[in-house]
Amino acid sequence: VQLQASGGGLVQAGDSLRLSCAASGIAFSTYVMGWFRQAPGKEREFVSAINWNGGSIYYADSVKGRFTIARDNAENAVYLQMNNLKPEDTAVYYCALAPGSTYEYWGQGTLVTVSS
Repeated sequence: VQLQASGGGLVQAGDSLRLSCAASGIAFSTYVMGWFRQAPGKEREFVSAINWNGGSIYYADSVKGRFTIARDNAENAVYLQMNNLKPEDTAVYYCALAPGSTYEYWGQGTLVTVSS
């Protein structure tokens, strides 16, 4: 199983970014996908998750109303649209796949840096 995250970069506060995560080596369409992030000096934290058909979506309180998760099962991809970015959103963002009740497969991470 491989998860390849991309789309990070350096932006200013208030800007938008769209992260992508491409999956391979697994029946992607049947599993929960999630986004997590880890800021410098902090523990990794949950950002958002989406079930297999997009019928159940979850967000951390810190990103509600600004971030939108989506998936395209035909493309084996999950996305995170991030709007109105804040300096506190600066982190390495990871996509992850949960075959069961836990996230077992992780992408390599993509760095998002938001300047004030």
